[in-house]
Amino acid sequence: MATQTWQQHITVSDPPVATALFSNTRWAWLWLVARLYVGYTWITSGWGKLSNPGWTQTGEVLKGFWERAVLIPDAPARPLIAFDWYRTFLQTLLDSGSYVWFAKLVVAGEILVGVALILGLFSGIAAFFGGFMNWNFMMAGSASTNPMLFVISMFLVLAWKTAGWWGLDRWLMPLLGTPWKPGRLFEKKLQE
Repeated sequence: MATQTWQQHITVSDPPVATALFSNTRWAWLWLVARLYVGYTWITSGWGKLSNPGWTQTGEVLKGFWERAVLIPDAPARPLIAFDWYRTFLQTLLDSGSYVWFAKLVVAGEILVGVALILGLFSGIAAFFGGFMNWNFMMAGSASTNPMLFVISMFLVLAWKTAGWWGLDRWLMPLLGTPWKPGRLFEKKLQE
């Protein structure tokens, strides 16, 4: 009598609609539209902050945003931040004066994510960092367009193989490869 071991490996395949949407270049036009929309939103947001000394020099705008976010009102209304650990995180950044350098990081991050998405340069990675910024804005109590941009960014992360097909990723991905499969550039080096 044979015993079954726990080391048995089973591969679960993706549903056909997921394979088509996230792995087939036929749908690359959809990800191009999403990428351009999210990229344009990030560039315009970052570019608007670039000329504001409250973002690029003093960080006072970010300081004000964080102060309003961590403020626990006297009224019984719910505070902007629902998670105490995130409030403590922001309070620590405020107390250390980190808003001065963090504001510059926000501006640079918004512009870099926007440029990368528009060019289709490392689209999945850029979408991840854009979504991460959206998540942080939402955690600090700012809804605005962040929930919608977060969802679109997560779809772009899922479509990382084809999201940059109409962009620089079309040439960079085969050249560089992935951590689990080296591209042409690294295959040559491994053969030498």
